[in-house]
Order: sequence, then structure tokens, then C-alpha cells
Amino acid sequence: MITGTTRLFAILADPVGHVQAPQMLNAWFEAHDVDGVFVPLHVHLDDLDAVVQGLRALHNLDGLVITMPHKTAMAALCDDIGPAARAIGSVNTVRRTPDGRLVGDMFDGHGFVAGLKSQGIDPRGQRILLLGAGGAATAIALALAESGAGALTVANRTRSKADALKACVQAAHPEVRIEVGQPDPRGHDMVVNATSQGMKPGDTLPLDTTLLEPAMTAIEIITKPEITPWLEQARNRGCRIHIGRHMLQAQIDQMARFMLGEAAGA
Repeated sequence: MITGTTRLFAILADPVGHVQAPQMLNAWFEAHDVDGVFVPLHVHLDDLDAVVQGLRALHNLDGLVITMPHKTAMAALCDDIGPAARAIGSVNTVRRTPDGRLVGDMFDGHGFVAGLKSQGIDPRGQRILLLGAGGAATAIALALAESGAGALTVANRTRSKADALKACVQAAHPEVRIEVGQPDPRGHDMVVNATSQGMKPGDTLPLDTTLLEPAMTAIEIITKPEITPWLEQARNRGCRIHIGRHMLQAQIDQMARFMLGEAAGA
């Protein structure tokens, strides 16, 4: 039951209809006896600054989850960010302190790898094609490198962003083979779509799916639709597919505890 003492939490997104964090975090609150409610907020990128300034003034607001397209912009609006967020330059979770300060961090990368492993997929030694070079893609690349990926290829429409992602990974993990390339899955074991392509009907596919081979694993980070058009085509080509919900499920506990000011796993 929502009362005057219920603490507020929200996700900032554009669009917002696809998000699944509200269902998962409200279930987490109920399971852990937290008097909180988590709601979706539809915020255009041009309005983000004004909305965030208003949220600072909500004294019963404890935290925010940040998703596309706000992760990078939100990092600049926080008063402090954690080491992972600082390395990546984006945040996906924010804690509002009692004095209105915003503290952000990034859980996408470790959540992504934990989601893979929960389904019996180990990236160690794998040749991985990463499509996209935004905040989530950078977090994922760093986590894959940390997990012992054999080689990474980054493909992005804007070359400069792919180069920046490569430099970030090389600075943190100089031992990892990483290059900027084309969205060509040939020669790879795993293909990760870390772009927003597939959320809207009529979106172009992130790569030519006729080049996929049955031995490959096709991976998505979008949560809705669960089976995006490119995943469907990958499955039709005989590939193993991995849906975006696993990544979100794997980081829900970390995100919730961070917003509540608790240590993960407490």
C-alpha cells in the first residue's frame, strides 16, 4: 500500500513503454519489505536537465534508474559518480541523498556478464563482435575484457565513438585484443547488439543476418520486445539467442541496494 511514508524511485527513459525495471524493482521491494514504489518517467533528452533539477527537490525520492538515451548525459548531472561510471562516462543508477545530492554509478557491464553466466554462457576466450559504442556498450566492453574475452571488435556508425570505446578498454585492460571494425559477424563466436535498434517497428537491423552462422551466439540488451527482429532472424539462422532481460535481472539487486545506500549482497 502506498502511504505518505512510501519512498519514491523512478526510471528516466525515452521512450519509456519498453522498460521492465518497474516490475522487477517493485517485486524486489516487496520481497525485501521496503516501503517504496518504482515508477516510469518519460523524459525527452532536451528536458533532462530541468527534470533532474526538479527531482533533487523531492524529499521522498531516494533513487533513479537511467536508461537510453540518458546514461551519458546523466553522468554530468550527478554530484559524484563511482569508479565504473567514471571510467565509462555514463551512469545507469543514481542515489539521491537526504541533502539532495545525486550519486551515480554503472552496473550494466557486470550485470551483462552475470546475465550471460546465469544462462551458461562464458565469454572467456570468445571472439566477440560488439555493435554500438554508447554508455552501455562501453560498460559491457570493459566487463567482457575483465572476464577474459579472447578478442573484441567494436562496430559503430560513428567511428570516433568506437575509437573512444577502444581507448577506454585499452587503458583499463591493455592485455585485451580490441579493434574497431565493421558490423560483420564472420570470424566471431558471439555478437552483442548494444544499440537501440530493434525497439521500434521498422528499425533497420544492426547487421546483415545472412552472415550469421549456427555456431554463433546472438545477444541482445533491449528488454522489450523480448525477441527483437534481429534475434528472431538469428534464431532462424540456427544461432543460440540470449535476451536482454537476463542482463537486467542480474543487476536488479545491485541497483536496488545502491539506491537504498546499502552494500550489494548485504
